[in-house]
Amino acid sequence: MEQKLLFEIGTEEIPAKFMPGILEQLKSLAEKKLQELRVPFASVTVFGTPRRMTFIADGVEETQASTVVESKGPSVKIAFGPDGAASKAAQGFARGQGIAVEDLIVRDEYVYAVKQLTGQAVIDLLPAFLVDIVESLSFPKNMRWADHDFRFVRPIRWLVALLDKKIIPIEITGVKSGRNTIGHRFLSKGEVEIASAGDYEKVLREHFVLVDQDERRKMIRQQVEELAQKEGGIAEIDEDLLEEVVYLVEYPTALCGHFDDKFLTLPKETVITPMREHQRYFPVLTADGKLLAKFITVRNGNSEGLDIVAHGNERVLRARLSDAEFFFNEDRKIKLEERLEKLKTVVFQEGLGNIYDKSVRLADIAMTLKKSLNVKVDEDILQRTALLSKTDLVTGMVCEFTELQGVMGREYALLDGEKPEVAQGIFEHYLPRFAGDELPTTDIGRLVGIADKLDNIAATFSRGLIPTGSQDPYALRRQAIGIINILVDGNYHLPLLKTISAVLGLLNVPSAKNGELLAQLQEFFVQRVKNMMGDQGIRYDVIDAILNEKANDDIVDLFVRAKALAEYVETSEAAESIQAFTRVVNLCKKAEGETIIKESLFVEPAEKELYEVVCRLQKETIPALVAYNYADVLKLINEVSAPVNKFFDTVMVMDKDENVKNNRLALLVQVKETASMVGDLSAIVL
Repeated sequence: MEQKLLFEIGTEEIPAKFMPGILEQLKSLAEKKLQELRVPFASVTVFGTPRRMTFIADGVEETQASTVVESKGPSVKIAFGPDGAASKAAQGFARGQGIAVEDLIVRDEYVYAVKQLTGQAVIDLLPAFLVDIVESLSFPKNMRWADHDFRFVRPIRWLVALLDKKIIPIEITGVKSGRNTIGHRFLSKGEVEIASAGDYEKVLREHFVLVDQDERRKMIRQQVEELAQKEGGIAEIDEDLLEEVVYLVEYPTALCGHFDDKFLTLPKETVITPMREHQRYFPVLTADGKLLAKFITVRNGNSEGLDIVAHGNERVLRARLSDAEFFFNEDRKIKLEERLEKLKTVVFQEGLGNIYDKSVRLADIAMTLKKSLNVKVDEDILQRTALLSKTDLVTGMVCEFTELQGVMGREYALLDGEKPEVAQGIFEHYLPRFAGDELPTTDIGRLVGIADKLDNIAATFSRGLIPTGSQDPYALRRQAIGIINILVDGNYHLPLLKTISAVLGLLNVPSAKNGELLAQLQEFFVQRVKNMMGDQGIRYDVIDAILNEKANDDIVDLFVRAKALAEYVETSEAAESIQAFTRVVNLCKKAEGETIIKESLFVEPAEKELYEVVCRLQKETIPALVAYNYADVLKLINEVSAPVNKFFDTVMVMDKDENVKNNRLALLVQVKETASMVGDLSAIVL
């Protein structure tokens, strides 16, 4: 008979940003450990609220699945003597497996122990299984409480463990499992009894807890959108904020609040940021994107007394916006240019000067990038953007609301009368700020952004602070990924190592240390490229084939090559060519000394034919290589496979004549170089 397994861990309020990862982990653990226990089940569903994490396994069978376990023992020669009697080795193996010697099975010159494991009652396995689940969960931050050594995301207050109607007895940190849960903190009174696992959602709904996070998400979005429409506007729903709010409430009810119209004279972002980042409010906009003096928040409760709740939220927001207004007005008394001197008081990194020094350095790096990439931008605007890029860091607004760095730089630059390109570049040079964030759209923003991130990475590496494992306090990996994305988006073919070397020079890194740092930084970027290619679904062997060429530090080129090669290996012609080139590569290892080809030493027609094809292709591929059209290059390379195979069918490479042998090896080296114009085809796994 199929049963429903319910397990709820009740805790104190869990940080909202932790919950998506916790639920994903809980589902994965439950499925994995049920499979390991050989417990048949249909599906696992997870639920989460601020005070609980739950999984329900449907279709759980009463009995564990039986299985046959086969263990390989010693060889027959060791297991049995000449007379056929079992040796001590066979006896010891059988004893260790818990079977009689005569039950051993002989196969493939070895003895095997075959055991039939009969499935146990599932309910007897569940206590240890549930404890294992709790102990296996990991969190960004853990807590200890009372005198317990056990660590968890928040103190555990109750446990519900039911198999249909039966309680599964477990105990963790003095909390015993049962069928009693807790409803809404304010709207429900006391404990709530769950008679059966199938009643879980219904019973908690009756006590003002919507355990299904997907239902809450849908409800919040709908309520916010409808309320904004009712108020004559459109809600700006940030998906990250929505996800956070989902795990802040158990019973969502949206409500609208208002603020003074005078705050609408402030830049839009200075109002939205404290609203969204600090208070978790959704802004309301007009159809053309202008901010209305309204906000929508989500209450953890019902619709009673919403006017009182709205008034309380309005008072809190008024204080935050008043702060913003004060800092904005104070900041406007000083132009960004005048703040350059104050940057000298802000340390960049120990031993690497201040932020003013960094700003001057950014102007130099940006110019280096412009020249390397031959980007058509106004040099004065580029240098001006780089010089002013960090000035908003010493404004009151950014000191109070750090999320506004770059945004306030843009706004203040425009108010100061700086050119729009400068203002936009100041904002864009911080992009992307996080995974999935927008990328800079202007060349000025791209160049200064790359310069800033390269400077941060090179400077931090020069101090020996290289990211290891999960430790990356300066977010260097994120910045490296940002550089790569900007390069690819802008189609910038940048000589990365040459540029990094120039940056190290500006940082006054001793030349003796330069080589070591370059090698470390190259490997750092290669690893980011490898990970990003993998995330794009590119095969690992294709990635290896592309990255085997250590001399290529043009990141855009690497991605173009990887895409072309990934498509090529899926074609019907690829297998034959790759096999042929793999044979070539293997023989090339025997080539020694100079690899000069002498036509006069050709003996067989297949040698000359292969040579002529290779020479022709080396010329014909040049236009495609110059245009980064690697798909066409690979099509041309395909033409080498037939003469290569003919060569191997008719030519003995390792000829007795040393000159002939070396000449043939030299020819194969040239074939290898030709076939490797896109990537190392021998790295492809067929």
